[in-house]
Amino acid sequence: MNKELQEILAAAKEVAVRFKHLTGKPLGITGEIAEFSAAKLLNLNLAEARQAGYDAIDRTGRKIQIKGRCLPENPGPGQRLGSVRLDHEWDSVLLVLLDQSFEVIEMWEADRPAVQKAILAPGSKARNERGALAVGKFKKIGTKVWPADKA
Repeated sequence: MNKELQEILAAAKEVAVRFKHLTGKPLGITGEIAEFSAAKLLNLNLAEARQAGYDAIDRTGRKIQIKGRCLPENPGPGQRLGSVRLDHEWDSVLLVLLDQSFEVIEMWEADRPAVQKAILAPGSKARNERGALAVGKFKKIGTKVWPADKA
């Protein structure tokens, strides 16, 4: 990522934090911050804007859908990812968890079969109709990919 883009993202994060402080509402840039952060930290190639189904491609050619979530200081169990559409082409979903300053806390990835099984499991209307998995559920089916745990 070039220096100018890094500067723009840093400024955007600042504006988003100030906006939320003044209005109590999010500015709506979480997805973009998550995508660029994941690309930088995991060495992903971002797809063209508005590419249906996936946001990035990894070194092996896998198509990755990126979901970002800015967590409050004390997140409750109701935190959810945005919709995951099963009718689009993608190989895995990457969840980028951000703090209130839009800095990456951690990232989790789950392959398509596990995500599809979780979305189609009986029980939750929100999950089944909109493909909206809870963050906790996603962590259970996924693997932490950043930061790398120290052994």
